[in-house]
Amino acid sequence: MAEDTLTAAALTLKDIARQAGVSLATVDRVLHNRPGVRPDTMRRVQEAIARNAFQPHVAAAELARGRARRFAFVMPSGPNPFMQQIEAYLGEMAGWLAARRLGVEMIATDVFDPSVLAASLEALAGDYDGVAVVALDHPGVRAAINDLVDAGTKVVTLVSDVPSSRRHHYVGIDNIAAGRTAGALVGRLAGQSSGKVAILAGSQGLRDHAERIFGFTQVMASEFPELSVLPVLEGRDEDDRSEQVLARMFGKHADIVGLYNVGAGTQGVAKALGDAGRDKQVVFVGHDVTALTRRLLLQGVMDAAISQNPGHEARAAVRVLLALARGEPILREQEKIRIDIVMRDNLP
Repeated sequence: MAEDTLTAAALTLKDIARQAGVSLATVDRVLHNRPGVRPDTMRRVQEAIARNAFQPHVAAAELARGRARRFAFVMPSGPNPFMQQIEAYLGEMAGWLAARRLGVEMIATDVFDPSVLAASLEALAGDYDGVAVVALDHPGVRAAINDLVDAGTKVVTLVSDVPSSRRHHYVGIDNIAAGRTAGALVGRLAGQSSGKVAILAGSQGLRDHAERIFGFTQVMASEFPELSVLPVLEGRDEDDRSEQVLARMFGKHADIVGLYNVGAGTQGVAKALGDAGRDKQVVFVGHDVTALTRRLLLQGVMDAAISQNPGHEARAAVRVLLALARGEPILREQEKIRIDIVMRDNLP
């Protein structure tokens, strides 16, 4: 629980009053050393302030603001289950956001097309205090992010990073480590088999996908030389396209023993495996725990999912943007996103 709690910068005077069991006026008296507060009451308020590392000047600044802050989340268009989970968790934060005078708007765009994504970012200039974006690592996208930063907008990359840009912070897992984890799982679960391993990505232009592929191939080359890694396929995280490219791959290579799905398109992956009669023969490792991957794990079609917590990512992105907007420090350990390995026997 300690890794994902509200930051002190996000607390308000009302939160301190509620925790201490007193009125807002009483908290104000204690903060300004005014008379008329009993010693026991004063102690409770002071303990609540100390416990939360509360900074009253931040709360006062929030009350003095003439308008609410606006954050935009630029997310992939299309039915990506993991991204839909992030959006759902942001929706669940509506009350928390309203209490802090924050507005969050979702903007769907084609994150696989650099010109479309760059144009979507450019259109936000001057309208938002902060932007969280699932970003493609491309010169045009980097330039759009830098322009937003230069204009005073706080920018956080979400899930997929653009480290060469001037974005303020990245919220997501270590994707090289995630790819290495997938490689270790595929290699070990394939046992002593020799054969080929297929890789399906949404796009190698997405930094998270490219880093996962790098980590995966690194482990395969160094630890499992008996397994030959095939050229990377791209399915744009779409079910139909993923099914088509994998079906052609299975038709060409009868000796595929492992498959790493770097992104989404999982329904298409499962169908291609089933149609080829390989759904119980090929070691299949992918990402994220969704209703679909849960079912595939239970059926034995999928062997393992590399999981990251979408609720934690949604909350962390908002908290980081809020801290940046307020000029407060980011609690980096709290906002660190962990990598989990989920299999049929430990499904949450």
